[in-house]
Amino acid sequence: MPGRLAGRTAIVVGAGQTPGDTIGNGHATALLFGREGAQVLCVDRDGSRARETAAEILSEGGTATAHTADITVPEQAAGLVEAARGQWDRVDVLVNNVGIGGGGDAPAHRATEEAWDRIYAVNVKGMWLTIRAAVPVMRAQGGGAIVNISSIASYMGGNMVAYETAKAAVNRLTTSVAASNARHNVRCNAVAPGLMDTPMAVSGMARSTGQDVEEVRRSRDARVPRGRMGTAWDTAYAVLFLASDEAGFISGAILPVDGGMSVRVG
Repeated sequence: MPGRLAGRTAIVVGAGQTPGDTIGNGHATALLFGREGAQVLCVDRDGSRARETAAEILSEGGTATAHTADITVPEQAAGLVEAARGQWDRVDVLVNNVGIGGGGDAPAHRATEEAWDRIYAVNVKGMWLTIRAAVPVMRAQGGGAIVNISSIASYMGGNMVAYETAKAAVNRLTTSVAASNARHNVRCNAVAPGLMDTPMAVSGMARSTGQDVEEVRRSRDARVPRGRMGTAWDTAYAVLFLASDEAGFISGAILPVDGGMSVRVG
């Protein structure tokens, strides 16, 4: 049976694996896309990580190539689209998975200007730059699907003003792109993960707070209604759905993938 993305060309931005004992969202998405028949351009700022992900897809019999890019640089954001077209002639799917936090982020009265500028440059401007490059190609070829990675922090929280408001901006970027491209058959949706057991989330928090990794993991598990965090595979399968023809009549959606955390009361 053909895969759900058979014959499609997909760009996964942030496809490299952050070191840790679990898998990250971008890595899982790229692997799943490869298994579902896509030709995957694995993009990461760290070229070695992009190459590792591409090699893993190839080892499973899929089709992939690696590309190094810093999406905060306009020429490099545009270059990843040209790289996919140069390799496979088209761009059917764009997944924007790059996102950062920390480094001076805090409640509004304590956050630093440097943290605000850095987080917005990556989480919002970088995402817009890749979309700006991909949309004309998708329009010209008759359609495409864009999936942005947001966060439930976009509508809940209070301790990371830059990250939270940047992810809220991602949601509005998503709906704006969806509205302006609907008649061109270019869909744009977002996945809003909740607490996930990924290296960036768990190990990153452990480093920033000085806690033990397992202590952080237990604390995060306890905050989720079902008693444990999700994994990057939960995010990846949501992205796969929104990228596939099964979601062909869905555009402008912000899909929570959070185990019910964002609707919990009490």
